[in-house]
Amino acid sequence: MLTKRSLTLTGAAALLLPSVLRAQAAEVGTTARPLRVGVTSGVHAQVLEVARDVLARENFVIKITEFSDFIQPNAALAAGEIDINTYQHQPFLDAQKQQRGFDFVPVGRTVLTVMGVFSRKVKTLTDLPNGARVAIPNDPTNGGRALLLLAKAGVFKLRDGADFRATVADIAENPKRIRIVELEAASIARSLDDVDAAAITGNYAVPAGLNPVKEALAVEGADSVYTVLVVTRRGDEAKPWAQKLARAYADPAVKDFVEKTFGGAVIVGA
Repeated sequence: MLTKRSLTLTGAAALLLPSVLRAQAAEVGTTARPLRVGVTSGVHAQVLEVARDVLARENFVIKITEFSDFIQPNAALAAGEIDINTYQHQPFLDAQKQQRGFDFVPVGRTVLTVMGVFSRKVKTLTDLPNGARVAIPNDPTNGGRALLLLAKAGVFKLRDGADFRATVADIAENPKRIRIVELEAASIARSLDDVDAAAITGNYAVPAGLNPVKEALAVEGADSVYTVLVVTRRGDEAKPWAQKLARAYADPAVKDFVEKTFGGAVIVGA
């Protein structure tokens, strides 16, 4: 027999039940609340789509938002418009944290899109003429990355101790008076005919029909520090949904896709 007290408790439980169900339905990774992932268009978006399909086998749902530049994915993460992003390497993340105050942390590693130096005017970098114009990305970390690659290839020499933070001011010896043209990374492949050579990251080279492994006059090795990361806000890095996305990149289906699609121009988990 139900007492007045038990009836009161039962009524309270009934009132709580819808809110509990709503909370469960809103769990990240469900159809009601998919994990919102930001990514730059091109290679990283293609690889993420495969990771999405891997997660779908576990009934884990993600919503992909593509961005056309390097700034907006972090701005969206900071604003809470997305939960996590995957497009940036550690040097770029460090620079963004310093310049913009983002409190982000990496969760895992995805792929390395190798940077290569391409030309439609010379066959080797030693053939670059005096005063040649060479394009590099205008963002600080990829610009320094390009300068290091060009210096390693003997195009010029950088000052001792120069690293990924190098700028044009760090060029110490430039006997051919090479002129560096700093352009938005996404536009360099389209500008290849307008310069003598250009340093292009794989995520932009591959969609433009350029293969860093087969066509580049100089190319990064697998020891590069520029492997892309899965990144989220501090405090979310240990959340199951963050860890689940990071682990998806280690799935054999992702590695198989990358190897077959990009022919060595993109490397998984380097």
